[in-house]
Amino acid sequence: MRYAVLARAMAMTGTLLSGLAWHGAARAVEGLWMPAQWPELASALKQSGLRATPKQLAQWTDPKGDPLGAVVPLGGCTASFVSSKGLLLTNHHCALGAIALNSTSQRNLLRDGFKTGTNNEEVSAGPNARIYVLDSVQDVTQKVQSALVSAADPAARMAALDALEKQLVSECERTPGYGCRLYSYFGGNRFELQRSLEIRDLRLVYAPPEGIGNFGGENDNWMWPRHTGDFAFYRAYVGKDGRPAPYAIDNVPYQPKRWLKIADKPLGAGDFVALAGFPSLTNRYAMADDFQANAEWTYPTVAAHYKRLAALVEAESRKNPQTQAKYAATVRGWLGAAKNYESQIESFRRAGTAQLKRNEENELLQWLRGKGAAGQPALDAHARLVDLGNQARAERDRDLILGQLAATGALWNAAQLYRGAIERAKPDAQRENGFHDRDRGAFENGFKQFDRRSDVRVDRQILNYWLHEYVKLGKEHRVAAIDQWLEGDDEKAIKRALDKIGKSRMLGVEQRAGWLNAERASFESKDALKDAALGFAVAAMPTLLQMEQEIRTRAGETLAARPLYLKALADFRKSVGRAAYPDANGSLRLSYGTVTAYTKDNGTRQLPFTRVEEIAARNSGAAPFAAPQTLLGAISAKRFGALADKRLESVPVNFLSDLDITGGNSGSPVLDGQGKLVGIAFDSNWESVSASWLFDPAATRTISVDQRYMRWIMQEAFPAPRLLAEMGVPASGR
Repeated sequence: MRYAVLARAMAMTGTLLSGLAWHGAARAVEGLWMPAQWPELASALKQSGLRATPKQLAQWTDPKGDPLGAVVPLGGCTASFVSSKGLLLTNHHCALGAIALNSTSQRNLLRDGFKTGTNNEEVSAGPNARIYVLDSVQDVTQKVQSALVSAADPAARMAALDALEKQLVSECERTPGYGCRLYSYFGGNRFELQRSLEIRDLRLVYAPPEGIGNFGGENDNWMWPRHTGDFAFYRAYVGKDGRPAPYAIDNVPYQPKRWLKIADKPLGAGDFVALAGFPSLTNRYAMADDFQANAEWTYPTVAAHYKRLAALVEAESRKNPQTQAKYAATVRGWLGAAKNYESQIESFRRAGTAQLKRNEENELLQWLRGKGAAGQPALDAHARLVDLGNQARAERDRDLILGQLAATGALWNAAQLYRGAIERAKPDAQRENGFHDRDRGAFENGFKQFDRRSDVRVDRQILNYWLHEYVKLGKEHRVAAIDQWLEGDDEKAIKRALDKIGKSRMLGVEQRAGWLNAERASFESKDALKDAALGFAVAAMPTLLQMEQEIRTRAGETLAARPLYLKALADFRKSVGRAAYPDANGSLRLSYGTVTAYTKDNGTRQLPFTRVEEIAARNSGAAPFAAPQTLLGAISAKRFGALADKRLESVPVNFLSDLDITGGNSGSPVLDGQGKLVGIAFDSNWESVSASWLFDPAATRTISVDQRYMRWIMQEAFPAPRLLAEMGVPASGR
């Protein structure tokens, strides 16, 4: 199910501030800065090694200019244009969905890689693949705040926000081909309506074999040193008239106004670097109770579920290579998240994060109490936020399990179709996000593509897992309608339910299509309820809708309390001279720093670059350390050419920097002071896993693919001379 209200509320009421420095003496580069803030950082940028005139600094403030206009969001990742013909560079792991979509049992693109000799050989990344090229930014702060002030209660406040957001977006999207989104900054002190060109025809152009693009696999995730060629290319296409259009064979490459140039100077230790991307969410100054709930329940609970689910799918994948390709992105996501969460828990313990958070919050509260009556509104807001957090956690086990059941296999199809019928009965403006008329194409495509990314046998095992988790819940946390649907809580009841789901009409493409326009009454008919998946959807929907309403009500109360609390936090931090930037919310941000090493907890000093010879040394011939023979041969023959770094006497693979990143920054371009491409960010070190909550400048590092390794792969190991020429670099590397 969709929980757009929750996602929006989290983004719009997120943390206001984060200190520029956490450990006073350390050189800090913390900050996910809005482009408009870039000139304010002139002094700090200079200290980091940037040598630029005021005019050059000003260029970075324009999100449509050079180089930021080349950077676009890509489905939870970031990508950037690297040619005038719509060529897009991103991470290999960000392209896994497209790789899986175009793989078959006879043609495994994940294992073997994918490259093209002409545009005609490029394949669709899927009907729901999107990029958004920024067109305009409008400050709508006064409109939003006026709507919130006039609301009488939390429900009315959220309704007012929903209504205004839908109105603004609807008016903004009147011109076909554009998508619009409302962003909140600084806890609701600034609101922007951003309009972007919505390009709907993306095609996979190039992806190296898994032995390059995911060398080291999950073993190396969050680790350093790294030797991963985590890069891939898409191309954006539009209709012959230059306007966005769905996939069509006669579409033409999009011609961006801005694209990145490949750096012409070798990157070295100590060099200035900047990063542009679309970080999703940070909680650097979340309340202590919220942090504790994540550290003690959410992270360990979800990590354990993900690891068990991944094991189930991997066991089935070993029997069928096609299944492995279908679920590669899902399993990698599960395992990556699980490792991330477990590493964060350990990092929290190591750094004493819980106590740091509690101490800082207590300092703020003490400061407010010292202000007498003037501090009382913020103190009251803090108390209310604590209470709202407790409410949100009251049914967290049930909410997690029920949400996962409704998001799996045939049950997902049924729940989405039933919810669609409920929403269609409303005027378009009153529908939940994802169910508007403008969403119709993406909604239908999801069902058409479902079988290409799903397997009935695997989904049965996943459903079996979550049904067992459901029956473990205490009776007071169960849902009566679902208990009635399940008809028991023993093994026989679960097997019976799974057998019935296996016969559901929701498993057939044509049968699903027949329900796309069905009215609500059809889903609730006696005949429909005989279908186990449809029966579950009808049984679960009241609770799912109730969950959404509870989230909505709490979000409405948060919209009133959070700004007061964050304003107090802003004043408190200002009193100690700390710089401010808004928490990540999915909008374009900049970070800056230098290429630099660090020292691990065990005292070992880490070099800032890895070299191709280290790949050969680590190669075992078995996944995930199975490099292609073409790559090993090129290393052995030292066919490095001009791509070798004289200081390293080799081709650099990955490099470290102290750039500030978080989820959503995967695929973000790493730029030099001239805005030219020196690398692509793809991961952080283990010590950085808790950076969404706490930034430690002494140990936090970003891991990126060096553009020289990317070019070397495209020259020697998995040749793509056409793309090298298109990017304006010689195939010889000379």
